[in-house]
Amino acid sequence: MSSSKENKSISRRNFIALAGGAAGAVALASMGLPMGWAENSPEVDVEALGLDKFSTDVLVIGSGMAGLFAAVKAHDAGAKVMMVSKGRLGSSGQTPFAKGIFAYDHSNEKLSIDEFVAKVSRSAMGSNNEVYTRQMAEHSMARVNELKSWGFFDSAVYHKSFSKPIEERNIPVQERIVVTHLIKEDEKIVGAAGFSTNEQKVIIYEAKSVILCTGAGGFKPNGFPIGDLTHDGTIMAYNIGAKVTGKEWNDGHPGKSENAAASYDGWGNMFEQKPSTVSIEVHHDLGVDLNYMAYTSGNPVKMGGPGSENKTTVSGGPYTPAEFDRKNAQQNQGPQSEEGRPPRGGSKPPGGGKPPKEGGGPPGMDGDRVGGSSAGMAIHKSEGLVPINDQCESNIPGLYAAGDALGSYMSGGIYTQIGSSLAGSAVQGGVAGKAAAKYCKQVGNIKISDPKINEIQEEILAPLKREAGYSPAYVTQTLQGIMIPNFILYIKKESLMKGALAYIEELRDHHMGMLRAANFHELRLAHETANMIVSAEMKLKASLMRKESRCSHYRLDYPEMDNENWQAWINIFKGEDGSMQFEKQPFGQWPNEGVDII
Repeated sequence: MSSSKENKSISRRNFIALAGGAAGAVALASMGLPMGWAENSPEVDVEALGLDKFSTDVLVIGSGMAGLFAAVKAHDAGAKVMMVSKGRLGSSGQTPFAKGIFAYDHSNEKLSIDEFVAKVSRSAMGSNNEVYTRQMAEHSMARVNELKSWGFFDSAVYHKSFSKPIEERNIPVQERIVVTHLIKEDEKIVGAAGFSTNEQKVIIYEAKSVILCTGAGGFKPNGFPIGDLTHDGTIMAYNIGAKVTGKEWNDGHPGKSENAAASYDGWGNMFEQKPSTVSIEVHHDLGVDLNYMAYTSGNPVKMGGPGSENKTTVSGGPYTPAEFDRKNAQQNQGPQSEEGRPPRGGSKPPGGGKPPKEGGGPPGMDGDRVGGSSAGMAIHKSEGLVPINDQCESNIPGLYAAGDALGSYMSGGIYTQIGSSLAGSAVQGGVAGKAAAKYCKQVGNIKISDPKINEIQEEILAPLKREAGYSPAYVTQTLQGIMIPNFILYIKKESLMKGALAYIEELRDHHMGMLRAANFHELRLAHETANMIVSAEMKLKASLMRKESRCSHYRLDYPEMDNENWQAWINIFKGEDGSMQFEKQPFGQWPNEGVDII
């Protein structure tokens, strides 16, 4: 047999054995095998690592807007609460980026809540869950008033205002904790596990209830401040049997074409603005219109207001209901500002003032813009755990989610009300906190079994123990190259998605189990990379399944909306054999009221 045939026929077992040392790594390189593969050089003594254990009633994972209210309301309802966060309280995830919060004024709004909910439903083409739309509006002002009392509107950064209610209640907060596992025993949640990047130790949390406030996710794209959001909460929950939803929808935030990877520069002074409130203003935003325009006419796309002459006219593409077509509105109302309104004149204060539109360019984002800056993220509140009721409860007893970690479909498959994302996170956090505290009163003491702890500890530390493997950076970059192209993630068609899926399944079956880590930073990256691979598989399969175009999901081969077959959400869950399973849940129904298993 020739050497070339030997190279091609190398078995997986021989591949791993060959890569066991430096000589093996050199041999692999000589075969032309991926340079992402190399010998591991651990910088920590895995056998000497410590293990800490904590017990609480309610464990809140995440410290953004949803996590804040989940912790506060669970505590106020009588529960013992602990908060853990990958980042810093109020300073990680999407929360620092959000500058507008919707507040429905019952005494002063032009639309009643019924009229508001109906208008959101028209913009969402029926894809929203009206229960969560209404809940957000009804409770938004109460949450805004609490934020005001904590000083939220007095500063462009939120750590101090978030700390005030947490410190007043003596709620313990652990930061820089990477949670990797949710733990289920006897068919209910019993806690979580992960590791501290500061102290370099594994941590076990025994909890009667867990609230995921882990936000949305992405594929670590450049140009938008979501590079540290990797679908961790969603995939951890999926792994223990929770149903997740919303993977076919896409967030269409653009980036600035000049220095496109510079998130801070590209978003102007948005991070320096103080937050402010927003009243009713229903739109049809953050879809993939610009992506379609770029697909048909090329990039970059000229920046300009709704109906701007700079926009290239294209036929076809994503459908916007006439009621929410800003170009038509501009023609009917006369000259518009960059925000789609009649010019108001004067300059805005550098801190505070009306925040920029979610669907338009933030301050300083003039010039040309390009897509892909939020690749992998879905429309706010459309992706995450499937709620089984209006209490943010999942199908796993004791497991709740709030904010962008909950697939509440508050806005549906498109972003409708400006500022509703932040308001929805605050409202849902409070709802989940109260519900979790109530649930805990029915649960006895929790103790996670030693065999389960040992099993999870081995899984957490596995990348550190591998003698050789793929670097998380290499696999992440490979995944980005597969998923981020405009003709895969945004402007979809079956042949290309199936091609991408074949690559993603290769990463899942071969690369994911051979991720290596030399230190705790790389250990975090290894677990994040694995989560992104599973999420990519979900996104492709859900997009293939929805054979229509609606809101922020657009298919070239099925460009029309199909109300006969697709007035339904797609839920995903893990089958008994470990395979990824899918079901259709009709709009307007809870999952226990009827689903169609595919």
